Amino acid sequence: MRMFLLFLCMFCGVAFANEGMPATKSAATANIERGRKLLLNRQDTGCILCHVVPGFKDGGDMGPSLIGVGQRMTPEALRQRIADPRVLNPETFMPAYFSTKGLQNVAKPLKGKTVLSEQALEDIMVYLLNTP
Repeated sequence: MRMFLLFLCMFCGVAFANEGMPATKSAATANIERGRKLLLNRQDTGCILCHVVPGFKDGGDMGPSLIGVGQRMTPEALRQRIADPRVLNPETFMPAYFSTKGLQNVAKPLKGKTVLSEQALEDIMVYLLNTP
């Protein structure tokens, strides 16, 4: 039975509790209000275009709701899904916000730069982990 569940989880792209991306050094200075603003910023992150965000009635329905996501996922799994969800699901349409690996046709001024800074990633994390 355990092997079947392991196969099922791998097939579905579900992360195990010990998988994911550990906190960065910027986690120590993460700020809930900055995270809230980033989640709502359509221009820089676009999160609210695809997700319902905790604390706001409007949001997109292309991705799963982020309401209660901190209770459903480990911080490491959630951080991985934001940083580079392709690690868990190579077919995802969610952008890799904290990775430059495998990107193509990137404008020269943006080559080698991530969408989110390390601090921005941790600010979003602290908001999602502390907002029901």
